[in-house]
Amino acid sequence: MAAGLGTRMRSSLPKMLHPVCGRAMVAWPIGAAREAGAGRVAAIVSPGADISAGLPEGVETVVQPQSDGTGGAVRAALPLIEEAETVLVLSGDVPLISAETISALLETHAASGAAATMLTIELEDPGSYGRVVRDVEGGVERVVEAKTAGDATPEQLAIREVNAGTYAFQAAPLAEALAGLSNDNAQGEYYLPDALPALRDAGHSVAAHLADDLAVTMGVNNRVDLAAVEAEGRRRILEAHMLAGVTVADPGSTWIDAGVTIAADARIEPGTSLRGATEVGAGSTVGPLTTLIDSRLGENVAVPHSYLVECDVGDGASVGPFAYLRPGAELGPGAKAGTFVEVKNSRIGEGAKVPHLAYVGDAEVGAGSNLGAGTITANYDGFRKNRTQIGRNVRIGVDTMLIAPVEVGDGAYTGAGAVIKSDVPEGALAVSENEQRNIEGYADRKAAKMQEEQETP
Repeated sequence: MAAGLGTRMRSSLPKMLHPVCGRAMVAWPIGAAREAGAGRVAAIVSPGADISAGLPEGVETVVQPQSDGTGGAVRAALPLIEEAETVLVLSGDVPLISAETISALLETHAASGAAATMLTIELEDPGSYGRVVRDVEGGVERVVEAKTAGDATPEQLAIREVNAGTYAFQAAPLAEALAGLSNDNAQGEYYLPDALPALRDAGHSVAAHLADDLAVTMGVNNRVDLAAVEAEGRRRILEAHMLAGVTVADPGSTWIDAGVTIAADARIEPGTSLRGATEVGAGSTVGPLTTLIDSRLGENVAVPHSYLVECDVGDGASVGPFAYLRPGAELGPGAKAGTFVEVKNSRIGEGAKVPHLAYVGDAEVGAGSNLGAGTITANYDGFRKNRTQIGRNVRIGVDTMLIAPVEVGDGAYTGAGAVIKSDVPEGALAVSENEQRNIEGYADRKAAKMQEEQETP
């Protein structure tokens, strides 16, 4: 169910698309259901609400014509229900329900032979959750809503077992029960839990699976809820990585998205954010204060105090501190992009080094080459980007400016301060010399002029 309007989010973005640890909220329960073995998956949406950007591939959408409660939402999917055998109903705004919890619910449902099995949990303070009323034999009799005064009696409000909003149904009995739902309640809505007494009245049994994971009650109605869910999701992600052999120096200051993969024996230092589809290889150290977005690090890579976006760093390479690797940057094995280095859409070959204070854009740097401090590839001519080709074992002198398109041959050198506008042959030294002139007495004349200007009214 993903048809909630989410007005309390105070957002132009549909609630279901708000990210939770790098993944759209609605994608979380869908992923858990699929991991638990679900086949056909449909998202029930509001009219005009396009949440397709957050739906995994292959998910169908069903429009709930009007906002008339959970029962109305499921009834909108009646054609799909009639083609199924078992129907699992999840809430799109309860993202942290796990595949393990869903599997356990489905196992209980299959073993019980019940027409419906609901997920429940016991809370110290049940609040406004619907209370689970059981019969003398322990079966579920019904769920009493507690959203507003008058929905439940004091005795019912004292019940601690609550409805977690997740259900497994036999399809045919569910379809019959949906047809008889009533909206005679304080909210004027059709409640899906009202199908449970209807099933019992039709001679079916209703079972419950008592969960022990409080995440099944962590729904998102506003941004305060969203922050709480993200914090818990982040804690679980970090815990899973640490149990798999990753060292996280300070979990409280580390943010890792759900789609990130980290190999064993990697170390994540404080203040680090790993986002998107980032991959970190074994033995690598990331951080402190580093952000990786959709980037891949090989094994034994070091990246302190740096920012990397959509780039690829080979085994044994080093980045930073204070480096910026932009989309399309590739560092070969053992390569280096050092302090205050920016690399964009360029490949730095194996063992090549850009140690500090350089910009490398739209370039190929061959293996073993070294670019001195202040090297600039001037790649943009005002109309298009041009590439610089630097061969193997080249030595680029400090403050060299390479005006693309230009090529420097293998083993070549450039002198300090050179402006390279033409190709440099293999093994050559390229210099661009300007005669130095010393203007004697300039400082005194400059000071006198400044003094005169200050004294003139």
